[in-house]
Amino acid sequence: MNRQKENYIRLMLLDDHPVVRFGLRAQLETASDIDLVGDYESTHELLSALAVRGTDVLVMDYALGPREIDGLSLLRMLRSRHPNLRILVVSGHYNVATVAMVMRIGARGFVGKNKSMDEFVDAVRTVAAGQRYVDAGMRYELEQVAGDEVSESSGVPMFTTHAALSPREREVLRCVLDGMAVTAIAAKFSRSVNTISTQKQAAYRKLGIRTDTELFKIQHQLNGVAH
Repeated sequence: MNRQKENYIRLMLLDDHPVVRFGLRAQLETASDIDLVGDYESTHELLSALAVRGTDVLVMDYALGPREIDGLSLLRMLRSRHPNLRILVVSGHYNVATVAMVMRIGARGFVGKNKSMDEFVDAVRTVAAGQRYVDAGMRYELEQVAGDEVSESSGVPMFTTHAALSPREREVLRCVLDGMAVTAIAAKFSRSVNTISTQKQAAYRKLGIRTDTELFKIQHQLNGVAH
């Protein structure tokens, strides 16, 4: 695609799932005002492309494969190297915790992968125009938690109460943030190590993260804003 129009939107796409890339690419190609200048399956390919050519909007998946840079680190890197790049995150991890964190790091918009293709294209246009994009329902949820993201008593981010977590998953996350190992958490609640590990990993999946390091990055980001 190579449209020569004054107001067309140059766009790059990053997603490590070929089927998802194919679907997004097909939808973008129907939009007369969007020029898809590249789509990539790895952060290395994307960063190499950005080093030699410009784009207005980057659409990126937040949770890439285990060998890729994690979403938080990639967003930081992109904001540092390409401060004028407008980033729209597309992810299956569509909850208040993830959206709030990603927007504060520097993304201009967030669309859940369960949303319609029409909404996705609208989000691209909104971000390209210099505005922020989240849907009305998510905007309301973000406004509800904006004032109390950090617990006054412990300093623990209150995102753990707003994501789609079970009470026991919340307990486990709070303990991890207090520096407790899985074995210590199991002893504290008189549960098996396997049960605690399963609850911890389930919570991580719901938050769109994979490691303790990423959890502490969320804490750092939210604490930095709240204080």
